[in-house]
Amino acid sequence: MSQISLTFPDGNIRQYPAGVTPAEVAASIAPSLAKASISAQVDGQHWDLAWPIHSDAKISLNTLKDEAPALELIRHDLAHIMARAVQEIWPDVKVTIGPVRDYGWFYDFDREETFTPEDLGAIEAKMKQIINAREPVRTEVWPREKAVEYYRGRQEPFKLELIDRIPEGEDLRMYWHGSWQDLCRGPHLQHTGQVPADAFKLTHVAGAYWLGDASRPMLQRIYGVAFRNRDDLKAHLTMLEEAAKRDHRKLGREMELFHLQEEAPGMVFWHPNGWTIYRQLEDYMRGRLRSAGYKEIKTPQVVDRVLWEKSGHWEAYRENMFIVEVDEEGAKEKRINALKPMNCPCHVQVYNQGLKSYRDLPLRLAEFGSCHRYESSGSMHGLMRVRGFTQDDAHIFCTEDQIEAECADFLGLLSSVYRDLGFEKFDIKLSTRPDVRVGSDEVWDKAETALARAIEKAGYAYTINPGDGAFYGPKLDFKLTDAIGREWQCGTFQADFNLPVRLGAEYVGEDGAKHHPVMMHRAILGSFERFIGILLENYAGKLPFWLAPRQVVVASIVSDADPFVHEVVAALKKAGVRAEADVRNEKINYKVREHSVGKVPVILAIGMQEVEARTVSVRRLGETRTETISLDSAIATFGFEALPPTGN
Repeated sequence: MSQISLTFPDGNIRQYPAGVTPAEVAASIAPSLAKASISAQVDGQHWDLAWPIHSDAKISLNTLKDEAPALELIRHDLAHIMARAVQEIWPDVKVTIGPVRDYGWFYDFDREETFTPEDLGAIEAKMKQIINAREPVRTEVWPREKAVEYYRGRQEPFKLELIDRIPEGEDLRMYWHGSWQDLCRGPHLQHTGQVPADAFKLTHVAGAYWLGDASRPMLQRIYGVAFRNRDDLKAHLTMLEEAAKRDHRKLGREMELFHLQEEAPGMVFWHPNGWTIYRQLEDYMRGRLRSAGYKEIKTPQVVDRVLWEKSGHWEAYRENMFIVEVDEEGAKEKRINALKPMNCPCHVQVYNQGLKSYRDLPLRLAEFGSCHRYESSGSMHGLMRVRGFTQDDAHIFCTEDQIEAECADFLGLLSSVYRDLGFEKFDIKLSTRPDVRVGSDEVWDKAETALARAIEKAGYAYTINPGDGAFYGPKLDFKLTDAIGREWQCGTFQADFNLPVRLGAEYVGEDGAKHHPVMMHRAILGSFERFIGILLENYAGKLPFWLAPRQVVVASIVSDADPFVHEVVAALKKAGVRAEADVRNEKINYKVREHSVGKVPVILAIGMQEVEARTVSVRRLGETRTETISLDSAIATFGFEALPPTGN
């Protein structure tokens, strides 16, 4: 039998027969390692302990202490265990697919009756029985014909359709968890008892179309979360409870910010309070961009399909675009236009007006661009996923030699904006060249190196996301961490060598010849709608004073104080504070409670004592104590707090 060489993380190399499994490798080292191992990394791929290795490779063995692979396996096995539990309780239920997702997994089922909360409890109990039975997990590779015959016999139409989608000639991997079987790529744990029985929970049920296609059957999707131990699960469930309290849709109602309705799915109806937040954020961003050397432009929302065909979006993005057909006078056919899903091609059109020289670069064009994208109804979620949105979009046209400097400047601007908005922590991922791409390796080398150097010089850590760059260039993605530890993908910085070529963007270089600029796509907030949702949840509605839509409410304690209340409101407004009067015939405690629910940062209470002394009683949101200060001090204090940050 031929031999292969396996290289371990410490550099040690061992010889094994070709076809050896990681389980056999672990057993050859130590019985304790064989017992503790759950999977392996073979040449960077996550590898089942039962899969044979046929050629020389680098190998490392994973245990439950290795967080990423352990969580992947635990959650993947739980998806199968849940599907088994469902079919053991309700044998007529048809199973489909059950992938791992953030914090857990889901599995889609075809069942006539709706799963109830009581059903979830029964499923959980059955899952724990399966786990405690510690039944073995085994795998086999089958030819397609055998798998088709198997699923036909079991009357599993969804599995048969999945097999049809697997390329011809490709064998199929089958997994058994005890006596229950599923079609799956793997890897998996070695027995059901390796799943921690006290570290998972089924959370909810939702509808989901088969394969995400609205024309296909509606299935029931059961979601679960899982961790390596009970403490991690408890922490996650506590976070979910806190997240529910901070839900921006709930806050939107309480603070009278926005609403959505069926007549305009995925489009936001901003109310006065919500639009105030939006405009404050927009004005702040406009000022920051102006100071950073950006020139603001505005481009059309409806553009002929010809431009989208030239840019490549018509072929790659057509199904997500809203189409507008127009009967042009005298034309034989309707003119086909599209609502723009992104701003990039239009920005190139602005760049292309007039001859550009290398002396004109870098040219930074910014737009608060209204975009529309068709999102499926099941994917939309409040402000977080909408069909109509506005990006804080900008494109930098520069030379290849300017990429590093522009990236460094952008990092400085982005970090400053995030700090101003209350986010001290963010993570950076550098996505490098994919297999299918445009541009030479030399240009990609230059772009990737420039982005990496800029991050390092700015003093930030980053991780490499190999092969996940756009086909037109490498990119940086920025993830914010909010007050309860959730991550949000917001900012991006992308190098594009493709679109300027496709749309004929050029500049005259120092050599007198024409060259194509590099086009840097960049955003900080991402979209105003989504970022406002993130802000609301991060602050639990208690926005910084300068962003709050209603900054100060001046409330009367007795009606005789009403004239002074109005005088105070007028003085605060003159100082630039969004102030309003509450002179209703209600008790002051009632007014305080009501405005606290509405997340008003400051309530000024005024009775006759305050009138006589020309003072105000200050109560800040979330505080029980009050402070009495002079009217002049109140005007100076709140007038200063109302000013937006400047990034200094």
